[in-house]
Amino acid sequence: MITTVTTATIATLSTTAAASLTLIVVLTLLAFLLQKELIGGFNGPKAERLRRAINIAIVPLAVVFLTTVVLSIAQALS
Repeated sequence: MITTVTTATIATLSTTAAASLTLIVVLTLLAFLLQKELIGGFNGPKAERLRRAINIAIVPLAVVFLTTVVLSIAQALS
């Protein structure tokens, strides 16, 4: 009985944690993309450095986002 409850609890917490992390990734990605668009109108070395730094942050977040989308679609189709 305890094993069943523990397994169900862990599965529920894992699903909730994954959904929370996905939401954090999506919101962070949106914030970085918005910052990149806003900085796009500025010129200068500081703006260029900031654009590069934001690009470095966007790439891994985009990979996580795309992976989440692919896994969600695969789960929906199966």
